[in-house]
Amino acid sequence: MHPWLSKLESAADLRQMSTRELQELAAEIRDVLCNLLATRTAHFASNLGVVELCLALHSKFDFRHDRLIWDTGHQVYPHKLVTGRYHEFPTIRLRGGLMGYPNPQESPYDLFMTGHAGCSVSTALGLRSGDQLQGQSDRHSVAVVGDGAFPSGIVFEAMNNAGGLKAKLLVVLNDNKMSICPRVGGVASYLDRLRTTPFYSGIKNEVIRVLNKVPLLGDPAERFLAQLKEGVKAGLHGGMLFEDLGFRYLGPIDGHNIGLLRKYLDMVKDLDGPVLLHVVTEKGHGYQPAAADPVYFHTPPAFVEENGQPVPKTGGGGKAYTNYARDAIADRMRADARVTVLTAAMCQGNKLEPVRDAFPDRFFDTGICESHAVAFAAGQAKTGLRPIVDIYSTFLQRSFDQIFQEVALQNLPVTFMLDRAGLTGPDGPTHHGVFDLGYLRLFPNLVVMAPGDARDVQWMLNLALTLPGPAAIRYPKAGAVEMDGERSEVELGRAEVMHWGRDGIIFCCGTLLADCLEASRLLAQEGLEVGVVNARFVKPLDGELLERALRECGFVVTVEEAALMGGFGSAVLEAACDLGLDARRVRRLGIPDAFVEHGEREELLASLGLDVTGIADACRKAAAELAWRTSDSSAVGQ
Repeated sequence: MHPWLSKLESAADLRQMSTRELQELAAEIRDVLCNLLATRTAHFASNLGVVELCLALHSKFDFRHDRLIWDTGHQVYPHKLVTGRYHEFPTIRLRGGLMGYPNPQESPYDLFMTGHAGCSVSTALGLRSGDQLQGQSDRHSVAVVGDGAFPSGIVFEAMNNAGGLKAKLLVVLNDNKMSICPRVGGVASYLDRLRTTPFYSGIKNEVIRVLNKVPLLGDPAERFLAQLKEGVKAGLHGGMLFEDLGFRYLGPIDGHNIGLLRKYLDMVKDLDGPVLLHVVTEKGHGYQPAAADPVYFHTPPAFVEENGQPVPKTGGGGKAYTNYARDAIADRMRADARVTVLTAAMCQGNKLEPVRDAFPDRFFDTGICESHAVAFAAGQAKTGLRPIVDIYSTFLQRSFDQIFQEVALQNLPVTFMLDRAGLTGPDGPTHHGVFDLGYLRLFPNLVVMAPGDARDVQWMLNLALTLPGPAAIRYPKAGAVEMDGERSEVELGRAEVMHWGRDGIIFCCGTLLADCLEASRLLAQEGLEVGVVNARFVKPLDGELLERALRECGFVVTVEEAALMGGFGSAVLEAACDLGLDARRVRRLGIPDAFVEHGEREELLASLGLDVTGIADACRKAAAELAWRTSDSSAVGQ
């Protein structure tokens, strides 16, 4: 079915293929990508958009020796298909199978596990510097960065450094007018203007061609050609931003024309110093529905085709926690004109489109610039607004210093909504939001909350927006559960007792609360009376309730979908120590000191003992250890 892909032994084989053969290979890659979407959700439109670029790069460079960094790594599927992983490709994003991002453990063609945008130019420059220092200057270093990631501050930090070093480096700017959603900001407008000046590209090519021969002509000719080059730039305004940073700019060129791409890559290989090649592509190219709606087809659900149109194989199910968070934000914005919402290029991921449309003046998408988003929110808060920063847990890590300096240190009322907290399933270790409790509870003034169910989300946001300082609310990428029965509204620093237990108590931090209650029911059938507490707060912790539990109950088991180091369980142990209580009766369940692989969230939770079975087992072991310790103490007393 795929004659070219099935016989590729490595990407080096592409170097011998003609342009026509590469075009046939491109069609096969698109067929494989469409077939994949018939089985599971996966990154789709972004991969369709880079097929020709990937083939052109591998046909002109030997990346067994040269260096290639994809930024962001979700567009790496074509690269995996041509680097010896075609036969394993059906396992992508399945537990134990290929990762949906570059993975050095899979192939020497993957140099970094890239899941966060913006770092490719820095790492490619570092690779170039390291190779030079070790006498391997013949190795080319290439970074492919999208126009959505391009405005990230670290990209310009790296380009500034590369221009100063005059390092031989190729940055391929993959311009498809998108990140996940349509890109925003001044750089986006600048790139749009460059698209309208293709004439500059042609003149610039000739200038560069001659400039590369300048040393043979002498100083007067060099000065003349340099003036000519500046005159062209000044007259046509193309690429001046990049030129002023020390890069030679070529483009824009058609990123789906393999022959043209190969011609330009041949040209830039011979240029000294840093070069930026501006490539224009179409997200979703080759599959009309994805090209027409690249936002939906970024990671669409599995689908089948009916009458040429994609139809999801299964329904969307119930509301997710993301939906409840979005609705809570909209409710607060309707009630209070001071409330704003900020996101970092994740309007679609955070399901904020209705909020954006209803409150355009109070909705701010900063692009993939999380550090800026948090500092921007701090400025708004200083004026009396109540900003909500809605960013994935894993991406909020990028603004650690701004959370510290601009928000917590100033004690400003910024509310952080951390979507995708905990295990994000098939996206894997680059996206699991498991470190947030550890890095947030460090900061004075910052209140840290984790809802036990869907109802808690609204209550927690209501509370956060009344606090005099900052607060954070974390919730997972999962279907939401709403507990039955009477509930107590959220009160600062107070946990919620679901029911008490004489033999032991489970302190649940977050949305595994339903599993904890089910584990408690199973244990009751065995004669073990174990209570359940919805902790709600990581900081301030409910020390009064914890003290009661450690005095009245046999054991305490903490449960969190977060890293154990520095997390909720650590907070409980610290509190027990400070209260002078016996911390030996505390057992912690959470994410161990290791990066968790990709897989379905439910199977990952089960493998970590964070499902009903694992929680019940931990309680049985705690009860058995307590019984043994009690009996041993009695024997010693006799």
